[in-house]
Amino acid sequence: MLVRSFTELALTPAVLEAIAAAGWAAPTPIQAAAIGPILEGHDLIGCAQTGTGKTGAFAIPIIELLAGPRPIARAGAGPRVLVLAPTRELALQIAETFDALGRTQRVTTAVLIGGEAMGPQVAALAARPDVLVATPGRLADHLERGTASLRAIRIVVLDEADRMLDMGFAPQVERILRVVPIDRLTLCFSATMPPEVERLVRRHLVRPVRVEAGTLARPVAKVTQVLYRAEARDKTPVLLRLLGEERGRTLVFTRTKHRADRVARAVQAAGHRVARLHADRSMAQRREALDGFRSGLYRVLIATDIAARGIDVPEITHVVNFDLPHTAEDYIHRIGRTARAEASGLASSIAAPEESDQLRAIERHLGHPVPRQAAAAAAR
Repeated sequence: MLVRSFTELALTPAVLEAIAAAGWAAPTPIQAAAIGPILEGHDLIGCAQTGTGKTGAFAIPIIELLAGPRPIARAGAGPRVLVLAPTRELALQIAETFDALGRTQRVTTAVLIGGEAMGPQVAALAARPDVLVATPGRLADHLERGTASLRAIRIVVLDEADRMLDMGFAPQVERILRVVPIDRLTLCFSATMPPEVERLVRRHLVRPVRVEAGTLARPVAKVTQVLYRAEARDKTPVLLRLLGEERGRTLVFTRTKHRADRVARAVQAAGHRVARLHADRSMAQRREALDGFRSGLYRVLIATDIAARGIDVPEITHVVNFDLPHTAEDYIHRIGRTARAEASGLASSIAAPEESDQLRAIERHLGHPVPRQAAAAAAR
């Protein structure tokens, strides 16, 4: 059945009001496909490309299950819901969604992420939140110290599961899933389903419903892709030319942290308001960079692949691959930061001769060449 409105789903008026207040007019395809099975109590595998509303696909029905007419009972002193996310930024974004939807329902959320002091997190746990959003490494630290209990968990969400495993969190995820109660609802959301995610699903989900929206690991249709060929030394002039031609909010991806710092200095020297986002930045610096990029304080954000998945910044009009990523899937996730929520966007890549292997892999995955533009024209 085609679902065109949230009112067609089994949601209470209070939750529908919270959705409307959050500015969501209609469910995205993954939300329309996932919300019903979750409300019916099925384990679920949700597959959809980045930027399609996966967070709402699990946050909306969870709020309903926590605050609806037949809420999930609290089975102990700990939280009832656990959401695992691969990065600090994504964890904070998920928590913001739960706060926005659950505020009027008195659903409370706590966040456990690295780069922040343990004391305030212990205090947040002591306040008995309904929802716990965590990165696997920091939650594992709390479990080691005995400062977190998962005995009352009734719903587990693995968000961006492929990215979590790709980042090396498999041991922590497995350990966490061993200590949460067996009698639980388990939801796995992922943009791709590599073999390691399939194995995780087989071990920990019971007769899951599988829902998909769109073609997996393919670009959003409204992204215009352009490629510039340039020597490595000429990449910065090409980037500066592109920033001069496109006046919108621009996200630039580099391969390394040091390269992000160097490119940011050049962009700032050219007169653009710029921020950096990578793993060597403190949590406070990363928050300030993202908040400033969202608010328009910074027009340009220079980032490593820490920002390729799950970071929801509205109205990014231009994504630039200053360096091509190592995999075609990462290319898809990078350019998916633009053209979100049915908008259109531009994705420009600057490829040096030594990146020819990555370019060939990307074009094989796409099934067609990325349209070329003259780098000399862009840099003049």
